[in-house]
Amino acid sequence: EQQQQQQQKLPLKDLVFYVVVANMSIIGLNVSLMLNTIGFYQVCKLAQIPTMCILEASFLNKKFSRKVVQAIIVVLAGVAVATVSDVEMNVTGTVAASVGVLSTSAQQILVGHLQKKHNVTSNFLLAKTSLWMAASMLVFGPIMDTLVTGGENVFEYEWTSGSLMFLAVSCGFAVLVNISQYLCIGRFSAVSFQVIGHVKTVLVFLFGFICFNAPITSKNIAGCALAVVGMIYYTQAMNKQKEDEAKGVGMIHSGSSSANLSAKV
Repeated sequence: EQQQQQQQKLPLKDLVFYVVVANMSIIGLNVSLMLNTIGFYQVCKLAQIPTMCILEASFLNKKFSRKVVQAIIVVLAGVAVATVSDVEMNVTGTVAASVGVLSTSAQQILVGHLQKKHNVTSNFLLAKTSLWMAASMLVFGPIMDTLVTGGENVFEYEWTSGSLMFLAVSCGFAVLVNISQYLCIGRFSAVSFQVIGHVKTVLVFLFGFICFNAPITSKNIAGCALAVVGMIYYTQAMNKQKEDEAKGVGMIHSGSSSANLSAKV
C-alpha cells in the first residue's frame, strides 16, 4: 500500500490548471453571493447540474440516459419550488454568477477526472491541491476583497475571541466538506455529488423546523417532497444505466471473442 502511494503522481500542469479553476470557483461564488439576491443565487446553484452534464458530454463524451435526465429535472424542479422566491438580476452579478457556475462545475468534474486519469486516491489529490489553493487564495483573496468592498482591507479587521471561534468552526466544516467532496466525486460522479448535495436543502428545512421552530410553508413541503422523489428516481436510473453499460461492455467483449475465434478457425 505504501509503495502504491509513492507511485501516485500528479503532473504540475494538471495541478496548476486545477488550482486556477478551483480559485475561480471560490471567488466567483462568493462575489455572486455578495452581488445577487438569495433567490438568484439559488437559481445559479440549480444551473450547475445542467452545466456539468453539458461539459461532461462535450469534453468527456459522457452519456446520460433519458431516465437520468428526467430524474435530474424532477430534483431541480423540487428544489426550485422549495427555495426560489425573489429573483432579481443585474449585469455585474450575472457575470459573477456565470463565472461561478462554470468554474464550480469544471472544478468538480476535474476532481473525478484527475483521480481516474492519473489513478490517484481522493486523499492524495486533496493533499496535493489543498496547500496550493490555500497559498494562492492567501495572495488573491485579500485583493479581491479590497476590490469588491470598495477599499476595505481584510487584514485591518479587529479580531475577537468570538470571531476567531467562528472562523475555526468554519474552517473545520470546510475541511469536512472538501474531504466528502473528493471522496464522493471519486466514488460516483460530479453530477451525483450535486444531486446528493440537494439533500442538504431538504435537511435545512427539516432541522430548522424541528430545532428552531422555523416557519415552513406548504410550498416548502411540496418542493422538498418532489426533490426526494427525484433523488430516489435518480438512484434507480443511475443503477439501471450502469447495468445497461455493463451489459453493453459484456456484449462487445463477447463479440470480439467470437470474431477472434472465427478468424483463428
